[in-house]
Amino acid sequence: MASGNFDPGLVQRAQKGDEYSRNLLLRRLSKVFERYFKAKIGNQAVVDDLTQCALLRVHSGLPALKQPDKLKAFAMKAALFELHDYYRGRHSPKEKTYEPQMLPERRDSPDEWFGSKFDAERALGTLTPRARRILELREHGYKYKEIAEILDTTETAVKMQVKRAFEKMRSIFTD
Repeated sequence: MASGNFDPGLVQRAQKGDEYSRNLLLRRLSKVFERYFKAKIGNQAVVDDLTQCALLRVHSGLPALKQPDKLKAFAMKAALFELHDYYRGRHSPKEKTYEPQMLPERRDSPDEWFGSKFDAERALGTLTPRARRILELREHGYKYKEIAEILDTTETAVKMQVKRAFEKMRSIFTD
């Protein structure tokens, strides 16, 4: 991929919040990451997971990038970290935001599913905005440590918030 695809001006616009520029950079990086991981791993499911994780690293680290002309090196370092985690057995595709025992029983009819959806919306509505934000970030694949940095709190506080949110939602589902 030509270095022109990662023009420093485009990177700077993305850093300043231009959504189009950010999406364009991430789409271009996605292709680079897919080729890189495909050459190293081969398994498409793992390639897809590693690509998404590397894109998340770049996305969250882009504002801190001091040299926009070094985006590709920065991105490849993120990919290398993901690959190392995979080889060391530390990579988990997408961290789950639920515990299997917390899920409601299986529903067989569409009417039962609709009722379950309504309950989920009601349960989420009982959470604080902060708790909903934390669960949203977890759903997007952020790790507890990353969420703590984003929200300027401790990792332990984030874990406790998730635990309390699930307890609160479980009580709604069981009522």
